[in-house]
Amino acid sequence: MSKRDYYDVLGVSKGADADEIKKAYRKMAIKYHPDKNQGDKDAEEKFKEAAEAYEVLSNPEKRQRYNQFGHAANAHSANGGGYGGGGMNMEDIFSQFGDIFGGGSPFGDFFGGGGGRQGGGRRVARGSNLRIKVKLTLEEIANGTEKKIKVNKQVICKTCDGTGAKDKSSFQTCKTCGGQGAVRRVTNTILGQMQTTSTCPTCNGEGTTITSKCNVCHGDGVVRGEETISINVPAGVSEGMQLSMSGKGNAAPRGGLPGDLIILIEEIPHETLKRDGNNVIYDLHITFIDAALGTSVEVPTIDGKAKIKIDPGTQGGKILRLKGKGVPEVNSYHRGDQLIHVNIWTPKALSNEERALLEKLQNSPNFKPNPGKNEKSFFERMKEYFE
Repeated sequence: MSKRDYYDVLGVSKGADADEIKKAYRKMAIKYHPDKNQGDKDAEEKFKEAAEAYEVLSNPEKRQRYNQFGHAANAHSANGGGYGGGGMNMEDIFSQFGDIFGGGSPFGDFFGGGGGRQGGGRRVARGSNLRIKVKLTLEEIANGTEKKIKVNKQVICKTCDGTGAKDKSSFQTCKTCGGQGAVRRVTNTILGQMQTTSTCPTCNGEGTTITSKCNVCHGDGVVRGEETISINVPAGVSEGMQLSMSGKGNAAPRGGLPGDLIILIEEIPHETLKRDGNNVIYDLHITFIDAALGTSVEVPTIDGKAKIKIDPGTQGGKILRLKGKGVPEVNSYHRGDQLIHVNIWTPKALSNEERALLEKLQNSPNFKPNPGKNEKSFFERMKEYFE
C-alpha cells in the first residue's frame, strides 16, 4: 500500500507553520495513543503514521526535501533503513513527547502506560546524531557504490560494557523513585486531586544509581573512539542530498539508544561531462570539414566510450542524444540521457596555403548560408532540450 501524503495524515495544508503542525500531531497522538486504544491495531498504525509525518514535517531540512522529492527522498537510507520515519519504532515515537507534551507521555498517569520508557517508567537516554560528508564521482553516482568511512565518535566503553559502573555490584536502586525512574506528585485543585509524573531528578529516569564508577569512562558508559562504517550509496543521489543510517551515530550513556549517522552527498566535478539533473552533457568540437563531409567520432560516457555518427552538413549547435546514458533517478528505473552539443571549431590562424584554398571556396554557392525551413533556431533547440 502506498504511503499517504504527510500533510493529509496530519490534516494540515502545505503552508502550515511549525505551531500548526505541532498542534495537529498532538491532537492525533492523544486520539490514537496505544494506552487509550489498547488492542486496536488500526489505532496503533495511525499513531505511528502520525508520528512519522510529524518527524519529517517538524524538521525544516527534512520537510524541504519532502516537499521537493516526496517519499522518495525521505524514505531512503544508506543501508536499507530510513530517515523521515521509515525506520521509527515506538521508542523513537515516544521520545518526541518531551517536545510535544512538555516531558514524557501524557497517558502514563491515566492509562498506566510507560510512554517511551523501559521498565515501568525508566528513561532511556539517546545518543546524538552525527553528520559526515561523502564525496562521489559521477560514475559512483550513476552506478551506486559502497564506501567504507572511518568515523570518530562516542562508542560504548568496553571496560564496563557501557554500564558506567566498576562492576555488576556497583549499582543500587534509586532511593528517590524506588527504581521507577519517575516521581509522582498529587496536587489539590478546585477540580479535585491531580496526579502528575516527572523524571526522577536523582537518577535522571534510569531507576538506578552507580555506587562505584568505571575507571575508564568515569561513569558515562561511553568513550571517544573510531568505527569503520560501510555505507551503501544508492544510484542517482545528487549534490546536497542526505542519507541516514539508523543507530550509527554517537553511542548513548549507560546502554541507551545510539543516534543516527547523517550522510551529506557531495559531487566531484567530472573532467569532461557535466550533470544536469538526470541528464549528462558533453561539448563536442569538430572541424568545419568533418561537419561538411560527415564523420564518426568517439565520445566519453559514464560507462566508457561510445561511437557516434556525424551526418554530412551538420550545423553548429545541434544536440545529439544518447538515450539512457545519463544518471538514474533514486528509487526508479528511469534513467536520463546524454546530450552531445556539437560545436564547429573555427581555426584562429591560417597558413598562406590554407587561406588560398578557402578563398577559392568563398564564393561557391554551396558555401553561402541558406538555412531551410526545417533548420531549428537556437531558441527552438533549447526549448526542445528542456522539454
